[in-house]
Amino acid sequence: MGAVFNTAELFRYNRTMAMRRSLTAVIEREGDGYFAICPEFDIASQGRSVEEARSNLTEALTLFLETADASEVDRRSDHTFTRV
Repeated sequence: MGAVFNTAELFRYNRTMAMRRSLTAVIEREGDGYFAICPEFDIASQGRSVEEARSNLTEALTLFLETADASEVDRRSDHTFTRV
């Protein structure tokens, strides 16, 4: 049986040890490019193709998680999503 952690514990632990987590990427066509957003952290990016938008979003998320204060990461990751 695996251990269960709440999100805040995972991110504090992640500061000292690499950990993988699946996140959502919503990518939509916008004009002649693509807009990408990660709703879990409200981080967005864009690109000329779907692949570039996804890559840019991954880079933005990585930079955020590497540089943001732990309290900001906790605040942004403490969402409750409702399916409509």
